Amino acid sequence: MPNADTFFTPFNVDIEHIDLPERFTFPFCYQPGPLSLAAVQQLQQEVQREQILQQALSESGKMLGVLVVKNSQQQLGYLCAFSGKELTDECDIHFVPPIVSSDDKADFYDRESKIINQLNSELDELASNPKLNQYQQQLSAMQAEESQALTQLRAQMAASKQLRKAQRENAKNSLGDNELAQRLKQLAIESVADKNALRDLKQYWQDKITEVADQLALLTDAIQAIKNQRKRLSTRLQKKLFKQYRLLNSAGIEKDLIDIFASAPHTMPPSGAGDCAAPKLLQFAFSHHYTPIAMAEFWWGKSPKSAIRQHKNFYGACSGKCQPILQHMLAGITLDDNPLLINHAEGKSLPIVYQDEHIVVVNKPSEFLSVPGRHVEDSVYLRIKQQFPHATGSLIVHRIDMSTSGLMVLALTKRAQKHLQHQFINRAIKKRYLAILAGDITEQYPQLTGEITLPLRGDFNDRPRQLVCFEHGKAAKTQWQVIEIINGKTKLYLYPETGRTHQLRVHCAHFQGLGFPIIGDDLYGKEPAKRLHLQAQKLTLTHPVTQEKMTFEVDEDF
Repeated sequence: MPNADTFFTPFNVDIEHIDLPERFTFPFCYQPGPLSLAAVQQLQQEVQREQILQQALSESGKMLGVLVVKNSQQQLGYLCAFSGKELTDECDIHFVPPIVSSDDKADFYDRESKIINQLNSELDELASNPKLNQYQQQLSAMQAEESQALTQLRAQMAASKQLRKAQRENAKNSLGDNELAQRLKQLAIESVADKNALRDLKQYWQDKITEVADQLALLTDAIQAIKNQRKRLSTRLQKKLFKQYRLLNSAGIEKDLIDIFASAPHTMPPSGAGDCAAPKLLQFAFSHHYTPIAMAEFWWGKSPKSAIRQHKNFYGACSGKCQPILQHMLAGITLDDNPLLINHAEGKSLPIVYQDEHIVVVNKPSEFLSVPGRHVEDSVYLRIKQQFPHATGSLIVHRIDMSTSGLMVLALTKRAQKHLQHQFINRAIKKRYLAILAGDITEQYPQLTGEITLPLRGDFNDRPRQLVCFEHGKAAKTQWQVIEIINGKTKLYLYPETGRTHQLRVHCAHFQGLGFPIIGDDLYGKEPAKRLHLQAQKLTLTHPVTQEKMTFEVDEDF
């Protein structure tokens, strides 16, 4: 490996006028400071000069990161890294090395991988056995035949039962005692015979099906046994790999990934943990006694299909992979404030647009929670609960994002709650949002109106962000209509027909949606602004008691 100072890049611009930050970057939500921006701009210029690297990143983008540090001579410079395990070797940029190299894990990894690969081959061979498909089809056909045969017999038995019932009534009215007794005995024998026929038919089919099911089970049990063995070996190998990742903090305390994630919500580290840019940068800094000053991460290259990642945009570290790791690595370092711990609603009023004894409609300010959060209790729910202490309804029947402003309706009675919930479930309540996008969409969409139907699901490794996912995502639909273009930015109406988390923000920002984030979007955008330019501006509903059609509208607030 090259000398450690090889990875230390001095600034090529004058930074004497830039004050050092008093606290280190809070890595999950931040605006890059002047030193971080200078390092990012210098790295981006280097990347632009690397044609092979540019080509690799244009095909599959990467998250790149910089860590501004002081070296042992107290000189300021930066380290750089990329997220993931692979990048082109033909590059003159000195990205810090991975925490665990391929050589570190080669011996045991190759040995155990061979065993797992052999199991995969055995699985492929078993799965391709033509008898597997033959038995499965045969079993399905028999089960269908059994069902049909039993249905037919039960129908015959039902008809026979009705006939015997009529015959009993006739016998009671027309036969003497001795003849009646004989007739009733005969009818009872017929009834038992029907039940025995049903029993025998069930047994017949059970025997036939069991024979085929047993043959199928011999194959499927063998497949499952190999899968279980493969899972055990894979888990063992994964744990060995995670044990290789021994991560430092500023105090020199070292922990491996298994120890770090032991107290996390999911105790098994996710795949790729430890290979993101931020842990690589901090590990290198602590290992070589550099002092971390500030950090920033940005996306470079082609956008991925699912996550919102746009060229040169800044993004916080992911919560699923990096939060437990960085909590350990940054222990003892004073960080910028965590914005999630700040009550942004403090000092803000909650205007009431309409109220009666059944409902309340409020105009929620931006950066104001709809319901209490994990760290901040102040919210629309709490304010209305305090103002209407005798309300019997649940109050909250829908929500809007904390960063979004606009209209919310709340239920003061159980009757209103049930009625409003029914309206939301049936999509009878109509909502219109006002938004300003960080770009002109009319070149791509000259028709000025359209529909977005990108399905969404949560990003399990980076909550609360959402992903576009056509395999597991929930259906999401948004209608949109351009109002005007102002200084290269698009002002438009958004009409959500579903209510998925961050639906409008993702549908605007994703390259398969409108392709431009909403201004001020700190999750999916890049353009700094005082607030998110998204407002629930119009709400139409049916009053839960009077059945009156009601429309509420507020003025633009950004």
